[in-house]
Amino acid sequence: MKAAILTAYGNEPEVAEIDRPFLPDDSVMVKVHAAAINPIDWIIMAGHLAEMLPYQLPWIVGYDASGVVVEVGADTVGFSIGDEVFARADGMQAGTMAEFSAIKASDLALKPGNISHAEAAGVPLAGLTAWQSLFDKGDLRAGQRVVIHAGSGGVGSLAIQFAKHAGAWVATTASARNKDLVEGLGADQFIDYSSERFEDVLEPCDLVFDMLGGDTLARSFDVVKPGGTIVSIKGDAPDGLAAARNVAFHSHFMQPSSEQLTEIAALIGEGTVRPLLDSTFALEDVAAAYDHARSGRATGKVAVSLTES
Repeated sequence: MKAAILTAYGNEPEVAEIDRPFLPDDSVMVKVHAAAINPIDWIIMAGHLAEMLPYQLPWIVGYDASGVVVEVGADTVGFSIGDEVFARADGMQAGTMAEFSAIKASDLALKPGNISHAEAAGVPLAGLTAWQSLFDKGDLRAGQRVVIHAGSGGVGSLAIQFAKHAGAWVATTASARNKDLVEGLGADQFIDYSSERFEDVLEPCDLVFDMLGGDTLARSFDVVKPGGTIVSIKGDAPDGLAAARNVAFHSHFMQPSSEQLTEIAALIGEGTVRPLLDSTFALEDVAAAYDHARSGRATGKVAVSLTES
């Protein structure tokens, strides 16, 4: 089968012919129609997580996939041949940018029927990151005020919609060119990060969801009410700052969840949430796809197509 593989840390992914993966008993074999690109991909490709995630090279890149079940493992229930599914593959079984991928049933959900495979492929990692950050870590509830940084990205665009569905008031930071986009997703207050300092224009909020880290994370403590919460997917807060401000802080790394992905699929299926797809590249153009995703110009997710059908 064809796959996008990493042959050495520091290299770009390349397309190669490799063997179809082995199917464990707790998994299903998915004929992948589309896979999505995530920032963790190029972090791994650079070798920054080699000790934490000791993948054996060559490694198939990618964590997100959408496709059709073509084989079911002996101990797997809940999925049948022909089911359209999507998933964020877990741990050492990751590697989805291939014509076939063996994925644990516990990571899978049925794909919403009203979106394409390319759109669906961009949902799992971004959607679960947003969902868990807002609700599991942030304990977001109706009537609360939340700030979502980078609202036009794959995670941020879904987070805005999840928060609005939960009954929260939402502010978001983005570039001026994406003002109409994020307001269309439901943002109540738009902040142009290039011309405004969000801490100067925001009223105190209950929760900040940070996807940028660094200075943005540090400044976010200026907009949280005492007793409020900051959740970041970009590392730890400056030492002592959370305690000094009486703010709960969580650094979060998402975990695959079939149950939560099924909840997200239901919201998409009923039209409450719509995933944001920036562009789709052919597998042969995978290097260009990663260049575009890393450029900062993408609005929403970048997908790679594994099939012409």
